[in-house]
Amino acid sequence: MSTTVTAKGQVTIPKAVRDMLGIGPGSRVDFRQLPDGNIVLVPLDAHMPTSRFAKFRGHAGKGMSTDEIIALTRGDK
Repeated sequence: MSTTVTAKGQVTIPKAVRDMLGIGPGSRVDFRQLPDGNIVLVPLDAHMPTSRFAKFRGHAGKGMSTDEIIALTRGDK
């Protein structure tokens, strides 16, 4: 992925990269130089996107039937 530097020294971070890093408008980022000379962009206050199933992680405990697990993932009570 590449982008162009503006006359003011600004760049647009591609959407795929913003999504991957969990950054958006107002997010703070840091630029760090690695020992090999490469520069990396590090989000300082990112909220990493989570899977739509992340909230169910750890909820389907031992002893639950398949029907109970399906009801839980669907939001049925």
